[in-house]
Amino acid sequence: MTFDVAIIGGGISGLATAEALRRRGRSVVVLERQVAAGGKAFSERIGGFLMEHGPSTVGAHVEAATAWSRSLGLEAERSELGPDVRQRYMVAAGRLEGMATHPLSLLTSGYLSLPARLRLLAEVVLPRGRHDDETVAEFARRRFGREFAERLVDPLVGGIYAGRADEISLRAAFPALYELERQHRSLVLGVAARRWRGGRMPGGRLFSWRDGVATLPRALEQGLGGALRTGVAVQRLERRSQSFRLLTPEGTLEAQAVVIATQPHVAAALIETLDPAGAQAAGAVAAPPLAVVYLGYQRRQIEHALDGLGFLAAAGEGRALNGAHFCSTMFAGRAPAGHVALAAYFGGARQPELGRLPADDLVDLARHEFGDLVGARGEPLLARVRHWPRGLPQYGPGHTELVQNLTALPAREPGLFLTGNYLRGPSVAMCLELAGETAAEVDGFLAGADQQADQAPPRAAASR
Repeated sequence: MTFDVAIIGGGISGLATAEALRRRGRSVVVLERQVAAGGKAFSERIGGFLMEHGPSTVGAHVEAATAWSRSLGLEAERSELGPDVRQRYMVAAGRLEGMATHPLSLLTSGYLSLPARLRLLAEVVLPRGRHDDETVAEFARRRFGREFAERLVDPLVGGIYAGRADEISLRAAFPALYELERQHRSLVLGVAARRWRGGRMPGGRLFSWRDGVATLPRALEQGLGGALRTGVAVQRLERRSQSFRLLTPEGTLEAQAVVIATQPHVAAALIETLDPAGAQAAGAVAAPPLAVVYLGYQRRQIEHALDGLGFLAAAGEGRALNGAHFCSTMFAGRAPAGHVALAAYFGGARQPELGRLPADDLVDLARHEFGDLVGARGEPLLARVRHWPRGLPQYGPGHTELVQNLTALPAREPGLFLTGNYLRGPSVAMCLELAGETAAEVDGFLAGADQQADQAPPRAAASR
C-alpha cells in the first residue's frame, strides 16, 4: 500500500504528527512496534488509585498543549493542580524544607544560607557571560553562586531531566534562560522587562486530565482509527526514486514522506544507511535507565501534610531517589477517599544503577525514603514499579549541534523527518508543539512535490 506519510513510532509525538497531517487531508499510517500506542504516556487505574508510569503533568504555558486538549474535546476532562499545592519542598539535612511557591520565597526561606541569599542580589550587576555552551551548573554558579547551583538548580535538573546539572547544556535544555542573559545581561532584569511587557516566562501552570496523561494518546488514537497499526516493527527503511519503502513482518509499505518518531537509538538504526551523519548524531543522545515506584497508603499512615507537588533532593544530600511526587495532592481523583498516593523516581544520569534494580528492592528503597522524609509508617496498600530501560534524553554539551544536524535531515534526504522528545524538550507540551511544526513541514514538502508533479510535462510529450 502507498501513503502520503508513514509515521514510525506511536508515542505522543508520532500520534500528534499523524493526526495533524490527517487534518490537513494527508493519507497517513502510523506503525508502532509495541502492542499498545502512547509510548511512555501510560496511566493505570488500580483499585481507585491512578498511577502515572511516565509523564504526570502537561505545561499549560505551551499553547500547543491547550490547543490539542481543546481540539480533541478533552477540556471537560481537564484537571488543574489541586488547591493543597502550597509549598515546594527540598530535602535539607535529612528532612523536608518547605518554601512558598512565590519566587521571592528564596530570599526569606532558611533553605539557603544568608550569604547565599545575599549573593542572589548581586546577579543584577554581573556582566553577560561569554560561554556559548555552558552546563547548567556552570551558568548557575556564575550568575547566582555555588550554593544556589548545588542546592536548587542541581535538584531541579534531576527532577526535569533525571540528569546532572554539570552534564546538561543550558542552551539546549533551558534556551529561554540562555536568551534572557544574551538579550538583557541580567536574568532578573530580563524577567522584569518581560513582565513589564506582559510576556510569558519559562515555566507556568501544570494540568492533566481526569484519567491521567494517557487520555491524550487515547484521544489521538480514536481520531486516527485504522491508520494506527500496533505490533508492527519497521525492519528496514529504503529510499526509492520519489518515495520510501518500509519493510515490516506484515509486508511492505510505500510512502512519499516518512516521519521517524521513535527514541533516538531506534531512529539511528533506521537511518544508518540513508544518512550516516544523522544516525551518528541520534545515536549520541544518552537516555539512562529510570524507574518509577508508586505507593498507595491510608492517609493516617503519613505524618507529613503533603501540601506540595512533591520534593526534590540535591545530589549532595546523598539520597537514593532524585525526587518524588505527592500524586493525590497534585490532582483530584488520584487516590480513594482517606488515602494518598506517592511516586518516587530512581536512576537517571545520577545513579543509573538504581534504575535497574529489581522491583522488590526499589519498593524497599522507596519505603525507606518515604519513611524517613514524610513519616510513612507500615505497609503500603499498593506498590507498583515501572522500569524504563531508556529513560529521559540527556541534553549534554554539544546537544544543540546534534539537533541542528538532525533537523537538517530533510535537506540531505528529502521527505525524511524526525520528531521526538530528544529534539526540543522531554515534556508532553514540547512534544506536541514540535509535532505540529513537523506536520506543517511535511505538508509543505508534499505540497511542493505535488506541484512539481503537476508541472511535469506528459511523458509522451517529453519524449518527442
